[in-house]
Amino acid sequence: MARFLYTVLYALLLPVFVARLWWRGRLNPGYRQRIAERFGLLPHRPAANGLWVHAVSVGETLAAAPYIKAMQSQYPDLPIIVTTTTPTGSEQVKRLFGERVFHMFLPYDLPVFWKPFLNRIQPGLLVVMETELWPNLMAACENKKIPVMLANARLSEKSARGYAKFSALTTPMLQRLNLVAAQNATDGQRFIGLGLPDSKMEVTGSVKFDVDLPADLTDKGAALRQQWGADRKVLALASSHANEDEQLLAIYPQLKAACPELLLLLIPRHPERFDAVTQAAKQAGLQVCRRSQSQADGQCEVYIADTMGEMLQLLSAADLVLMGGSLIEHGGHNPIEPAALGKATLTGPHYMNFAAIVDTLVEEQALAVVQPESLCEDVLAFLNDDDKRNAMGEAGLKTVAKNRGAVQRLVEISGNFLFD
Repeated sequence: MARFLYTVLYALLLPVFVARLWWRGRLNPGYRQRIAERFGLLPHRPAANGLWVHAVSVGETLAAAPYIKAMQSQYPDLPIIVTTTTPTGSEQVKRLFGERVFHMFLPYDLPVFWKPFLNRIQPGLLVVMETELWPNLMAACENKKIPVMLANARLSEKSARGYAKFSALTTPMLQRLNLVAAQNATDGQRFIGLGLPDSKMEVTGSVKFDVDLPADLTDKGAALRQQWGADRKVLALASSHANEDEQLLAIYPQLKAACPELLLLLIPRHPERFDAVTQAAKQAGLQVCRRSQSQADGQCEVYIADTMGEMLQLLSAADLVLMGGSLIEHGGHNPIEPAALGKATLTGPHYMNFAAIVDTLVEEQALAVVQPESLCEDVLAFLNDDDKRNAMGEAGLKTVAKNRGAVQRLVEISGNFLFD
C-alpha cells in the first residue's frame, strides 16, 4: 500500500519534476537535453547480462570510476551501463570513459518507465553508488530477478532518521537489496536498524581511498605553478557552493596582508555558478582571471577554475586545500583526492556526508576541521607554516595508501553475482 501511494504521488508530481528540469536548464542547458531518456526511452541497446552502475552526479561518478575501470580490466568483454541524474555527472562519464561505457540518464521512478528500460538493457547486476535508492526501481529489479548491490554505502545519522520516518517504504526497499557493501561498520548498522537483514551487510571500506591519479599529474601541477608564479602560495577552495566563495573573498585582504603574493584558487562545484563567482570576485575589487579565458600572471589575485574535469590538476598546484560544501550546511565533499596528492587539507564543520572519511583523516593528522568564525586565523596557521603543511601532506599520503583495497573487494563480489 505504501509503495502504491508513493507511486500515485510521484505520478502527480511528475509535471513538476519535468518543469524543474526545464527551469534548471536556464543555467545549464544539459538539463533540457535527452529528456526522453528520463521516460525510459533509450538510445542504446547494450548486450544483455552486463553491469549497470548508477552514479547520481559528479561525486558518485568519480567514486565509481576506479571500480568501473577495474571491472573493465578484469572483464574486458563485459558491457557496462552507467546512469546518472545530472548533466554534470553525464559529462564526467564521457570524460572518463568516452565510448567504453553506455551512458543514459536514470528514468523517473515509475513502473511504466522501468519496464521498457529494463527490457532494453537487461542487466546482470545493478550497482548503486552510495545511497540512491528508489522504491519502484528496487521492486522492478526484484520482479526481473536482477540482483542489486548498494556499493560504497554510507548513511549518516540524520539520513537514517529521515528514512525511519517512512519505514513502510524504506524497509521493503532495503529487504529487496541483495547486498549493502558499507564504507564502515557504523553506517552498516544504521542500514540494519532500518530493516536490512544482517546477512546482506558487508563492510568493504570506501572506494574513494582507491583514487586513481594520472602519472603526469605532478608535471602538470608544476607547469601551472610556473604560470602563476612558482614562489606564490596558492589556497584552493575545492567544489565550492554559494556563500562559500564569498567567505574566502571577504577574508582575502587579511590573508594577503599576512601572506603576500597569495593566489586564491576558486573551483565552483557547478558550472552555472562560474559567472556569479567571477562577478563576486570583481565586486570585491580583486584582480580576477578565468582559466578558460586567460592564464594567471603575477597580478592575478583570484583564479576562477571555470572548466570541467581538471580538479586534480588544479589541486596538484595548490599549497593548501579547503574542501567546499563544508562551510555551509551542505554536507561537505570528498577530501581524499587532495590527501592522495599529499596536500594539506582543511574542511569546515559541515562534513556529515563524509563523516567516516573525515574522522579517519583527522585521526591520522591528515586533515583539520576549521570554523567559519575563525577561518582567517585557521587558514593562516597553515599557509605560513611550511613544516605543518608538509607533515599533514605526508600523513595524507600514508592514510590513503593504508586504506586502499575496497575496489578489489567490490570487483570480487560483483563477479560472484554476474558469473556464478
